[in-house]
Amino acid sequence: MRLSSLFTIAGTFLAASGLSVLTAYFTAQMIETASQSSVLNELDREGLPWAEVDTNGLQVFLIGTAPDEAARFKALSTAGRVVDASRVIDQMLVEEPEDVAPPRFSVEILRNDAGVSVIGLVPQSTDREALIESFRQIAGGQEVSDLLEAADFPAPDGWEQALRFATSALRDLPRSKVSVDAERVEIKAMTESAEARSRLETNLTRRKPEGLRLALDLSAPRPVITPFTLRFLIDDEGARFDACSADTEEARSRILRAASGAGLEGKAICTLGLGVPSRRWADAVELGIAKLKEVGGGSITFSNADVTLVALEGTPQGTFDRIVGELETTLPEVFALHAVLPKAPEQDAEGPPDFTATLSPEGKVQLRGRLTTEIARQTADSYARARFGSEAVYTAARLADNLPSDWPVRTLAGLEALSMLANGSVTVTPDDVIVTGQTGNQEASAQIAKLLAGKLGENATFDIDVTYVERLDPTLGIPSPEQCVGMIKEVVGTRKINFEPGSATLDISARDILDELADLLKTCGDIPLEIGGHTDSQGRESMNQQLSRDRAQSVLDALRGRRVPVRMYEVKGYGEEQPIADNGTEEGREANRRIEFKLLIDELEEAVAEAEDAAEEATEAAETGETAEPADTADTAATDASEAFTTEDTDGEQTADTTDAEPDGQDDTTDAATDTPPMQDPEATEAAAGIGADKAVPQGAVRDADFKPENGEDG
Repeated sequence: MRLSSLFTIAGTFLAASGLSVLTAYFTAQMIETASQSSVLNELDREGLPWAEVDTNGLQVFLIGTAPDEAARFKALSTAGRVVDASRVIDQMLVEEPEDVAPPRFSVEILRNDAGVSVIGLVPQSTDREALIESFRQIAGGQEVSDLLEAADFPAPDGWEQALRFATSALRDLPRSKVSVDAERVEIKAMTESAEARSRLETNLTRRKPEGLRLALDLSAPRPVITPFTLRFLIDDEGARFDACSADTEEARSRILRAASGAGLEGKAICTLGLGVPSRRWADAVELGIAKLKEVGGGSITFSNADVTLVALEGTPQGTFDRIVGELETTLPEVFALHAVLPKAPEQDAEGPPDFTATLSPEGKVQLRGRLTTEIARQTADSYARARFGSEAVYTAARLADNLPSDWPVRTLAGLEALSMLANGSVTVTPDDVIVTGQTGNQEASAQIAKLLAGKLGENATFDIDVTYVERLDPTLGIPSPEQCVGMIKEVVGTRKINFEPGSATLDISARDILDELADLLKTCGDIPLEIGGHTDSQGRESMNQQLSRDRAQSVLDALRGRRVPVRMYEVKGYGEEQPIADNGTEEGREANRRIEFKLLIDELEEAVAEAEDAAEEATEAAETGETAEPADTADTAATDASEAFTTEDTDGEQTADTTDAEPDGQDDTTDAATDTPPMQDPEATEAAAGIGADKAVPQGAVRDADFKPENGEDG
């Protein structure tokens, strides 16, 4: 073979091998670029921009720092979907984890007749053994199921307070579920009655730690109402319910709409209960209310299926007959109607017979008027003593003939109705039973109506004028006026209400004490309070008197600005008239510059004297058999007393003294002190009177009992 042929063949092979190498190189570059681009695009679509891609031949390297292991694994999975997973090389790092967030600590507690169960997660620092032991004490021998877990993390703020509150609340909730976390406690529970529910709501709300959110879902079973009673009136005072009962929400809504159409204004209470005599109760009540409006007024009473319509005196006979006829024909079956058109009462020489029982705010009871026999008088006296206490009852009723046969029943029913009031009176006549007074029970009118309807029969007529007073409601825990005055003294303590020198402008340092006083006085409600200003003897007397009054007015204005109900507050400037210390010393002058809070009593001595005179006259009439006027001054005095405040006896003097804000001794500050009037001798007091919203307070009606300084200075 020739040499040239060999070179040609060798050159051909060399050219072919070179071409193959170049082809392989460019092919590999294309594969690397395509793999890198495809993997990067897929990583971006999956939200993994932190991951970078590098290639070396067929190998795909994942580079970058993953935020966590889950993100790293997701990047590997994403790349494995684009290229063969065996080609993916993991060169990623994972960030160091930060401090693990603490878990949410919470506990659920279930309590029923079988015991207590508790489940949840608590901090390791929680005394678990003490917690379970408290549940065992609450369960009272029943089983306690402990399903708690603990985590070694710090307890969040408020956790221990919330857990203590929930545990204490569980003691009053035998059937309940309590959910607890650091910021919120949720309580679902069943209570025995509506009264118990209201009392628990008030109690739990007051005990709740500050800053803790409380969610309450308390339910009460529907009461059995017997007799099932509703009483609606239209008279000169407008339209109102004395009692309202309904069997369903729909029936209640229909009844209230009918009452609104008849002139009822404002909100009315209508109790849902069991015991309705007919499923058509709402139909009958709607019809009765509409016909009462059409007849021009009066009252309509439903006691079970018995319906009593009493028209107003003077209603035209034709109108009365038409309305009664329409009612008789359209009332649903079961309901029976009794209609009354009152006639003017016949007068005799002694006037209409009556029996009156009066309950004063301090619990004193007087029985006056007429009774049938000595046995009836003894029965009424014994019944009253059993209801109100042996020492609280004074009987001055006389015996009389020609009284109705049911007179003893009517008088005892009246006394039972009176026992449902905080203060008031009941008057029994042959045609009517009149109950008036004040109560802390929102359903007192309904309860009295049910009582009288059941005791006196379907044809009875009665009039109820009972006022609900918040401060008398035991479920609200509102302190009495005397307790409020005592708490003012505690709030003030040894601090000072400061004013700018020589003026009535409150100093900024007085803000805290006024805020605390405002919070307290809001809970006290409307009480007759005097804010009195006092100064030392430096300067002219007239200027001191005006300055003291202006400062008292500034305190009143500051309380009003804090939304305190000051309608019954008064201000007075005493100037230098009533020093409690020696004005010859700096310490004494400082003590004399003060503000005093006093409880006002309206014409107390006059009311007491009238009640005593009336009681003596009634006693003489009962002993001699003479006629006693039924509407005498005793009635007036006792009625006034039923609307009055009473006061606790305060021995000694107590003054809240403070330190002057100015070292130069100027009259620039005012003390805050409290005064309460002493209680009258219970043997000599038959009534007590209080200031009304529209009455002036006589100078002599203020009883002073200054509080001595905490530091022992003489007053």
